[in-house]
Amino acid sequence: MKKTLLAATVAMTAIAGTAQAATLEDVIARDEMNCVVTTGLVGFAAPDADGQWQGFDVDFCRAVAAAVLGDGSKVKFVPSTGKTRFTLLNSGEGDILFRNTTETMSRDADLKLSFLPVNYYDGQGFMVAKELGVSSATELDGASVCIQTGTTTELNLADYFRTNGMSYEPVPIETNEEAKTNYLAGRCDVYTTDASGLAATRAAFEAPDDHMVLPEIISKEPLAGAVRHGDDQWFDVAKWTVLALIAAEEMGITAANVEEMSAGGDNPNINRLLGSEGDFGAMIGLDKEWAKRAIAAVGNYGEIFDRHIGPDTALGIQRGLNAQWSDGGILYAAPIR
Repeated sequence: MKKTLLAATVAMTAIAGTAQAATLEDVIARDEMNCVVTTGLVGFAAPDADGQWQGFDVDFCRAVAAAVLGDGSKVKFVPSTGKTRFTLLNSGEGDILFRNTTETMSRDADLKLSFLPVNYYDGQGFMVAKELGVSSATELDGASVCIQTGTTTELNLADYFRTNGMSYEPVPIETNEEAKTNYLAGRCDVYTTDASGLAATRAAFEAPDDHMVLPEIISKEPLAGAVRHGDDQWFDVAKWTVLALIAAEEMGITAANVEEMSAGGDNPNINRLLGSEGDFGAMIGLDKEWAKRAIAAVGNYGEIFDRHIGPDTALGIQRGLNAQWSDGGILYAAPIR
């Protein structure tokens, strides 16, 4: 009886795995990839004046589409809030998620998400109006705080105030735009989210210098893309595309020179990445030039960072932990070999 039950369970698991393990085939057949993003966060994912999605997360969506479909524009963007993002992904409305999302144990093991390599190391902070006269988060006892529901920031906020013996009044919001509106209208004294999100929000203010981000960072927020559990091939495609963009920066491969460098040279690491040596694309169901196409579409990791959120943008974010491991950061790509 036990053997029969075990055999039935194994068979059902195999059937379920087969049913879920078709994302790559679905995307190719559809000739379009559905990417879950935020409803709008300047620098990371937001429509421009022409309605075209732009940003750091958007470029990672485009890179995967280019690797798979040969065209980084073949992406349908699926806007989501903190509450709806995982439902949209797990229901199949999205093929992949790139949306300033923190990898946690419960999201992995309980919500059944497979997280890609971290593409932005972040931490939670606080923003206040300078006229409030606050210089530290430890002075926020009794403050009203705008907080996006369904996020790790909501939980971190409760932990921080409890640990420091302070109270606060939560002002729940669903989107960053709603947070911005409530904060500027004075409905909350403080806005808390990832420090990158605070920089993006502040940059969009008419008078950004009237506001400041407090010095405290109260959490670790490893932000990463994600796919559904149960489809290892699709996970591998997305994972190695992210790593290819990181590796490309370390190797000096850019959108401008990738065509020339793909012809082959003396560096075997570059040759393997760009397809002139070996056939590593076959291991994930793609051809030899999958990484070349991703890099040609959006550039390497550093190009993406500098273009959308770097020091010369309105956000003015320094690389910090997100610099290459060889340049003082912790960004590190596993080898393709």
